[in-house]
Amino acid sequence: MSRYTVTSALPYANGPLHIGHLAGVYIPADVYVRFLRRKQHEVVFIGGSDEHGIPITMRAKKEGVTPQDIVNRYHELMKKTFLELGISFDNYSRTTSQKHKETTQEFFLKLYHNHKFTEEESEQYYDEKAGEFLADRYIVGTCPKCGNSNAYGDQCEKCGSTLSPRELIDPHSMLSGEKPILKKTKHWYLPLEKYQDFISDWILKGHKDDWKANVYGQVKSWLDDGLKPRAMTRDLDWGIPVPLKDAQGKVLYVWFDAPIGYISFTKEWAEKEGKDWKLYWKDANTKLVHFIAKDNIVFHCIIFPAMLKAHGDFILPYNVPANEFLNLENDKISTSRNWAVWAHEYLEDFPGKQDTLRYVLLSNAPETKDNNFTWIDFQTKNNSELVGVFGNFINRVSVLIHKYYNGEVPNPKDLSEIPELQELSKTAQNISKYLEKYEFRNGLNSLIALARIGNQYLQEQEPWKTIKTDPKKTANTLFVSVQIVAYLAQLSEPFMPFTSKRIIEGLNISYYSWNDLENGCEILKAGHKIKNIPLLFDKIEDEQINYQIQKLEEKKNKNVMPQSEIETQKDVISFEEFEKLDLRVGTILEAKRVEKTDKLLEFKIDTGVDIRTIVSGIAESFSPDELIGKQVTVLLNLAPRKIRGIESRGMLLLTKNTNGKFSFLVPEEIVDNGCRIK
Repeated sequence: MSRYTVTSALPYANGPLHIGHLAGVYIPADVYVRFLRRKQHEVVFIGGSDEHGIPITMRAKKEGVTPQDIVNRYHELMKKTFLELGISFDNYSRTTSQKHKETTQEFFLKLYHNHKFTEEESEQYYDEKAGEFLADRYIVGTCPKCGNSNAYGDQCEKCGSTLSPRELIDPHSMLSGEKPILKKTKHWYLPLEKYQDFISDWILKGHKDDWKANVYGQVKSWLDDGLKPRAMTRDLDWGIPVPLKDAQGKVLYVWFDAPIGYISFTKEWAEKEGKDWKLYWKDANTKLVHFIAKDNIVFHCIIFPAMLKAHGDFILPYNVPANEFLNLENDKISTSRNWAVWAHEYLEDFPGKQDTLRYVLLSNAPETKDNNFTWIDFQTKNNSELVGVFGNFINRVSVLIHKYYNGEVPNPKDLSEIPELQELSKTAQNISKYLEKYEFRNGLNSLIALARIGNQYLQEQEPWKTIKTDPKKTANTLFVSVQIVAYLAQLSEPFMPFTSKRIIEGLNISYYSWNDLENGCEILKAGHKIKNIPLLFDKIEDEQINYQIQKLEEKKNKNVMPQSEIETQKDVISFEEFEKLDLRVGTILEAKRVEKTDKLLEFKIDTGVDIRTIVSGIAESFSPDELIGKQVTVLLNLAPRKIRGIESRGMLLLTKNTNGKFSFLVPEEIVDNGCRIK
């Protein structure tokens, strides 16, 4: 038995999760961890929200709220989404926690006191209009390598090149749009060039044969260019403060801060579980595995290992299985263009189909190259493979055993020369071999292949016919078939945990060690009573898929269509007509989505006059949780109207921005509910 510390990249808490995140990082990581646990290894699975990145401050500025407001909102949403998808973190935390702040500052101070940093005064870009130094992500310009005019000061997302702000052609500030000036400031740098030989020996010589080619190739490219010092501090007001007296107004670089989260989150978990966290980070026998996407390779294979080496007390990564990117309908997923399938929306639109999404994303996992998700392929895989192959076989076996044997596993008479029984242990061994090499698609293919074998075997043996002519053969057939069902139940757990649990419960058994499965153990004995196994999957109809495709088309149209002209003034009304409008300030007490709709929210609002229900089509601009307690302007004396069976008694006053997002029209200060607007 081995000990593993498995981490998944910390998502920025500036927006929801989309299918690209899930396919590239989190579902493969969860499959791997579940597999390790079933192999009876000692495992801790660590995740959390990265709450100090520049994207967070950028979103906060855009929305006119604080960064803490942003991270609170999206941390909870992501945590809930992961839970509902069965991502089995041992601890999912956040980088704004006190434990993380303490751990990160202690790490920095050890490197500082051991003279691992160089202190340099340099000229950095400064926005005179905004009155602040510009972090890398606040600077945009033309990439010197591919010509992309929207490259950031730290990375070009088009060609993947890592940059420095001074390399950009024609840089400008994202805060004001102005061309920044250079101004002197002091920072602490990690001299990466001193770790060039160490990283070269460790990865290029030590992991040439066991690390993925994309990871090895990107590291080699960096090393061939020669490593350069990188600042570990920034001039910002959001982040973990640099713990030095002469560092007022400076915070730690997010890529110094974030990976230390893996350590601090492990500490939190260990304290709760009564474990020794040091075993998971300082014991040479522990294997540290980072699941990331390709844009994080440099940070996990060069910068973080250099930090760990400089510190001296920690183990280095055993492997970094980075995946490529997942595209959507042959176009790059883009949060800024809203070109994405958001995970929390999927869970609302397809309740109970978590495993369908897991299955499809694993079957399309971008392991060696960018891959593509389409809604038609999603439907086909569900209907043909999950319904038609996997679910169909298990349902048929369950029905036949209840029909012929009253739900008891039949007693076989002759099991010699039945090759299908040999496939059971072989499938367990094959999946094991693939998952140990991070080949999740091949592992999943081995699982569905066993279900195909079961279907073919059942069809060839025709127990519905032999029950009349050769009952002994029928008993053999269904005994073998139910053993295949039992193995599918056991082996599907890392990939489709919700489905696996339903089959396990239906078979009235518990989980076996994966090692026992590889040795070909007999799970179900003759006479064992099984329950009726419910239908595991149902077909996804064309209407559901067309709806999803239409949603994407609407997003695409919003992105390509020019902004509409300002509407012309409506007809003039008299003052008396205006006086008829009863506009009041109220407070939202409750908010929830209207079932089976994409845009509608149902509110309970205290208007000062009464508490009433109002339905509004603003769900694409707001989540229900963020609106509770918010003061709004309500048109009270609008005639009631039924919307989706709900009587709406009033209207909320909002305006729509040029980006299609709604904003509320509210007083500048909090006022009493019921105050009239005149």
